Amino acid sequence: MTVSSTSTTTTPRDIAAECTQFLFREAEYLDHREFHRWLECLSEELVYVMPVRVTRGAEARNLEFSPVGFHMKDNYASMKMRVSRLYTEHAYAEDPPSRTQRLVTNVRVDPLHADDKYNVRSNFMCYRAQGDGTDSDLIVGERFDVLHDTPDGWRLAARTVHLAHTTLVTANLGVFL
Repeated sequence: MTVSSTSTTTTPRDIAAECTQFLFREAEYLDHREFHRWLECLSEELVYVMPVRVTRGAEARNLEFSPVGFHMKDNYASMKMRVSRLYTEHAYAEDPPSRTQRLVTNVRVDPLHADDKYNVRSNFMCYRAQGDGTDSDLIVGERFDVLHDTPDGWRLAARTVHLAHTTLVTANLGVFL
């Protein structure tokens, strides 16, 4: 006897798992210097900022990060330009190229009011070394992302990086966090 069954039920999406996988894949592209593939993960509406931590003055009591001072303030067009420069001899901060290894942890996902956008928070650690020396940097912080679920896949629409450091621990910031 043959039993045939046709099921019309679909497995519900696990948005948190999808967002986590997106962040893992993004880290892989960056660690493997696949910058053009990484660019494909970015939305053309991208806003990418890394504000300076406030540590002095009365404002430090009520404000942990500056609203006007940034280590990095970019958009899609400037990121595209930075990636293009990495493939030329004019990427001085990346000569020799950085060797990086990123760890992404503690991913938390909350829906935004729009059905296709999500607030995604994660912690990260980025090991960075250059050349054949023994010096290395360890950059640690928290990221506040907005991920957009598009017909072409997930895209990073916004990122705010809060470093755990009060002072940058690297001589130059030639890597993306």
